[in-house]
Amino acid sequence: MLALPRLRAARLLGLLLILPGVVAAAAPAELRPGIEPLGRYDLARLQRILREEVPAAVGAKVDYPEPRYPVRLFRVTYPSVIPEKGNRPTIATGLVAIPEGLNGRLPVVSYQHGTVFGKQEVPSFPEESFETRLMLALFAARGYVVTGADYFGMGLSTEKDSYIVLGSQTQACLDLRRPAEELLAREGITPGEHFLGGWSQGGVVTMALLERLEQAGLPVRAVGTAAAQCDGYVMTSGFLNFPRPIEAWWVTTMFILTAFSFEEYYDIPGLAQGLFTPEMYPLARGVYLKDGSVKLADFPRDLRTLIRPEFFDPARYRSSAYGRLAAAMQPYRWVIRTPVRMYYGEVDECLTVGLARLPMEYQRAIGNDRVTAISAGPDANHRITYARAAKEWLAWFEEQRTR
Repeated sequence: MLALPRLRAARLLGLLLILPGVVAAAAPAELRPGIEPLGRYDLARLQRILREEVPAAVGAKVDYPEPRYPVRLFRVTYPSVIPEKGNRPTIATGLVAIPEGLNGRLPVVSYQHGTVFGKQEVPSFPEESFETRLMLALFAARGYVVTGADYFGMGLSTEKDSYIVLGSQTQACLDLRRPAEELLAREGITPGEHFLGGWSQGGVVTMALLERLEQAGLPVRAVGTAAAQCDGYVMTSGFLNFPRPIEAWWVTTMFILTAFSFEEYYDIPGLAQGLFTPEMYPLARGVYLKDGSVKLADFPRDLRTLIRPEFFDPARYRSSAYGRLAAAMQPYRWVIRTPVRMYYGEVDECLTVGLARLPMEYQRAIGNDRVTAISAGPDANHRITYARAAKEWLAWFEEQRTR
């Protein structure tokens, strides 16, 4: 079993407080900061997203409110730094979406995307991301500016995937703020109330981002998450030791992506090789690298085939390097000052009801009632939870704006 090197707590937990825009001068030559117009979604397209594309993607219909404004789309390429690598400079990409025909003070929603297998299934490639299109058709089409970072290693980034490396993922979100505000100023728009939203992995990143924003004194009016797995140890040990009949086949990829990203960003050579069986390691590496060598049909689907037998022993798993890193992912263990609503599905194939409610129960255990866990329905799986939650976020954010 690999031993976990001594890592500073701030580095391990990804809570280095680097304010937006604090970046070094050098950057990879492959990308240059800039703004690329991606066109617009007219009202007919926005209606089609809500009525056809989202139902097709999630397998259920939701009665969404009608779009009011066409939406203009911009891919933003911007400088950032990688906290886990000594603030090494990098270049990231993200999306800024602006409701057409509006100016002055507009509310802003920062959306953090979920787990995806393709490098470009992210906000700055909205045609490849149904979850992003839903945010555009719901929020941007009703007067909100929508921003979404691609995370390091995704979109056009030349880094490796930073999956659940929360310091880097939140840094990408923070550093998108400056170029987004510059673009908005050029368009005659002043950022108003700031909201956060995220689904699945993005819900975890959303909570980690909220912690950093609260630490920095940057106000957030309200937060919505959907199917957020906010405790890495509870999630992974559940998959290993108490698998459910409804478990999704793709939970294997969560182990793959985290093992390789932890190895890469926390500089722990051999972490992934020590976790996966020799037979499955090359396949797992191809999944992480997204190099086209592994097709979706070939992804490993059985944890006992993918992971070495000793990791199914709870005590050995807990003491392993990977298990300790997973246990460090818990972005709900601080006194949360912002109102948060966390939606969950009762038949979610990769999230138990107990795990979904854990952040609320933790906050209530210390006497804090600002976090509320809400069921998206007894029939809500992982995707349906997001489809329903996003509509509820919109209604709730509107209520918060009028207070």
